[in-house]
Amino acid sequence: MNKQITRITDRIVSRSSSTRARYLEKIEQAYIAGPARSQVSCTNLAHDVAASSDSEKLILKQRTQHANIAIISAYNDLLSAHQPYGNYPELIKKTIAKKGHVAQFAAGVPAMCDGITQGQPGMELSLFSRDVIAMSASVALCHNVFDGALYLGICDKIVPGLLIAALEFGHLPAIFVPAGPMPTGIPNKEKASIRQQFAEGLIDSDALLEAEVKSYHSPGTCTFYGTANSNQMLMEFLGIHLPGSSFIPPGTELRNTLTSVAAERICEITVLAEQYTPLGKMINEKSIVNAMIGLIATGGSTNHTIHLVAIAKAAGIIIDWDDFAELSKVVPLLARVYPNGEADINQFHHAGGVPLVIKELLSQGLLHNDVATIVGQGLDNYTKAPVYIDNALQWSAASKTLDPSIIRDIKDPFSNSGGVCLITGELGRAIVKLSAVPENHHKITAPAVVFNSQEAVKQAFEQGTLDKDCVIVVKNQGPKANGMPELHKLMPALGVLQDRGYNVALVTDGRLSGASGKVLSVIHMTPESVAGGMIARVQDGDIIEIDSVAGSLVVHADLTTRPAVTSQKPATNPPLSTGRGLFAGMRNRVLSAEEGATTFE
Repeated sequence: MNKQITRITDRIVSRSSSTRARYLEKIEQAYIAGPARSQVSCTNLAHDVAASSDSEKLILKQRTQHANIAIISAYNDLLSAHQPYGNYPELIKKTIAKKGHVAQFAAGVPAMCDGITQGQPGMELSLFSRDVIAMSASVALCHNVFDGALYLGICDKIVPGLLIAALEFGHLPAIFVPAGPMPTGIPNKEKASIRQQFAEGLIDSDALLEAEVKSYHSPGTCTFYGTANSNQMLMEFLGIHLPGSSFIPPGTELRNTLTSVAAERICEITVLAEQYTPLGKMINEKSIVNAMIGLIATGGSTNHTIHLVAIAKAAGIIIDWDDFAELSKVVPLLARVYPNGEADINQFHHAGGVPLVIKELLSQGLLHNDVATIVGQGLDNYTKAPVYIDNALQWSAASKTLDPSIIRDIKDPFSNSGGVCLITGELGRAIVKLSAVPENHHKITAPAVVFNSQEAVKQAFEQGTLDKDCVIVVKNQGPKANGMPELHKLMPALGVLQDRGYNVALVTDGRLSGASGKVLSVIHMTPESVAGGMIARVQDGDIIEIDSVAGSLVVHADLTTRPAVTSQKPATNPPLSTGRGLFAGMRNRVLSAEEGATTFE
């Protein structure tokens, strides 16, 4: 095992000793209390079985012999990624019934599409929707009649929210069931080019829309490597998906079979079975480190420098950005998937996908193999992919990359560093992802141009006032200010400026997520503007020096002599009628980005 990874893991274990102990004690108490239905009264149980079939009632009344599995789904047909989940519950129920158990649809949780809300008022609810989802799933599980749960979710805040809830009920086994990506549309490089042409005014909105609907065109997950597909990768690194199942297309025989196998497997790992695998004990410090390494090695979404912190906290494990940065120095970049390359997620999967990446990392001691998973002990179980051989489902071991332009051998990585960097300085702490940034743009010294919204940046770009070397500072975008929306609208304009030959960078207390690309972007700045962060004191013309390799940001101005700024939400931002008013309490109590931007204690 790599010594640095062992050292970082040991540090996390030590840091988390008291919180993890309290968490495990909570799980143990739930286990001691016995199987769920044995704890409820006859009246309680009658309500649970009232709508069930006669055969299901017979099973459920036998409180300690047969499992009752909760189905918690983020299905809606607004999200292309979640539309395939519509027929999952019936398939799951039939599969579990054949095993002599029962599955009940326990809850549907809200699921918003960041693709629809990017740059729109609704995006201010996106980050907080993660905690709403966690609470919604907890409402379902609090009925205390379940022996395990299947979670149906894919997209950005949805999987983290479901996983936080699953860990809150960590005495129950849990399996996450994916649905797979849509077929490949127009090439991602072409899509990005068309967006930049629109930003420059070279094409009209009709042409842009035509390209966009060719990119996002059918049921399934969007095919770029943003947060949704990073979620799926992480579920395999955590051992919560079936091995190699993340990127099997929806509506295929293999996908349906895997869904049935997941349903069968959850029945085999409940407290009523011999292989009891409670999620809260299965996910430990080593599992979380493996997830962080998977994110770094594949160039995944920067959103997970927030989400993984919140997920780990739900299991009593404390991680921070120093852990990400130090792991990134020893974990190589093995994959290039758009926006960190030209390939999409389908091409990544066909090149070897997650099983191959795990195999390569394990071969050099860069992952903890001694972890529990839903299919047994050892992460090496996840070096295999599901295939049909002679009309039977089998698991084929990963061998070597089928496309070295997408996945590299561990001895010939794209980069010796994963590229998730911690930036520190007088403004605070922030994250940079360098995997898609050209090397000649890793450093910049230029004057600041300060804004309060991405709309103001776009207006300045259209007026031509940003045609120069500059560091664009966008403040008032943190979780307390406006829910920390993704600043997706910035990327086409900043990409155009960079292509014109200007050296530009972004500094913000907001997020970029899967949009993080070729422009040097210092994001998640903590403390944020409205929490007294020094970013609020930066003014137009201040010279900012960013060295992402050294991990430093210097403002050549005496910020301490400037009066403290009480940042207010800009008047240009959307009114409360979009639902934002209902989330005021969450904005008031939310923790910082480095603390997971969580509203939970």
